Amino acid sequence: MSTNVLRTADGWWVVRGDRALPVDTKAVTTAELIVDRAAVREAARSADTSTPVADLVPLSPVTTPCRVVAQMVNYRSHARDSGFSGDIPPTFFRKASGSVSGPCDAVVRPSHVKFLDYEIELGLVMGAPLPVGTVVEERDLPSYVAGLVITNDVSARDVQLTKTQFYESKSYPTFTPTGPCLSLLEPEDFAHLPDLRLRLSVNGELRQDRTLADMIVRPAQALTLLARFQRLDPGDLLLTGTPGGTALKAPPKPVEKIGALLPPAVKWRAFFKAQAKNPHYLSQGDVVTAAIATPDGRIDLGEQRTPVTDAP
Repeated sequence: MSTNVLRTADGWWVVRGDRALPVDTKAVTTAELIVDRAAVREAARSADTSTPVADLVPLSPVTTPCRVVAQMVNYRSHARDSGFSGDIPPTFFRKASGSVSGPCDAVVRPSHVKFLDYEIELGLVMGAPLPVGTVVEERDLPSYVAGLVITNDVSARDVQLTKTQFYESKSYPTFTPTGPCLSLLEPEDFAHLPDLRLRLSVNGELRQDRTLADMIVRPAQALTLLARFQRLDPGDLLLTGTPGGTALKAPPKPVEKIGALLPPAVKWRAFFKAQAKNPHYLSQGDVVTAAIATPDGRIDLGEQRTPVTDAP
């Protein structure tokens, strides 16, 4: 069974139900904690006095600096929403690790961003080096992936689309809420990954709801493709794509064809004028709730609740 771990300003904690037990470790970083799995297992077996989880203030269980890599358009439902048809080439992009924030921290919308979007994603936390050239089979996943986290790939769509700039649009501070739990997996847990269900709500309204069965490029293949050019190390984070249901959706094909004939400035002005009528973009006061779990609770990454606020 997987073991859920929280990180707070006071250290690491193993979660058992609504209680948490401290991990007796000198680990400061996620990579160091992964090496000290014996301490995590000892805490999980401990009969010491526990602390209510509700009394803890969780930080991101993925410490920074680290590599943060993400997959683009990796769920069939998201591909449909984005106007793609046919085969979609696997695509990766980087996010600044300075965008990683805690599971309860506010998402801060920069003053120049008008169209702020959400994307729940399953995060893979590396537990071993992945050198360039590595080929990862399904059976090899436990050798490379230590655990899982909830992530939200927050996106400034007006920056992303007008500048074709993924790195900037997804890398502002607080644009990768992560946690609350790092779910450390045992080898037998990996067979249950396809059962994981991703659910994201805004102000209680369910927006995204899919299982990994909707995923196009699965984790083992993704790591193999990424390792053609990118090394990963313990504690690094791979975001594996988002299901359909984001605020941004492609316009109807006839509108898209007409837009392609317009000068870029005119096209984007018309596009965002239409998008301004879309109520699903995030604004100050919204609360985003995200959860990832299997139906039987064998793997449960907890619940992330992040308010949205405007930059001063």
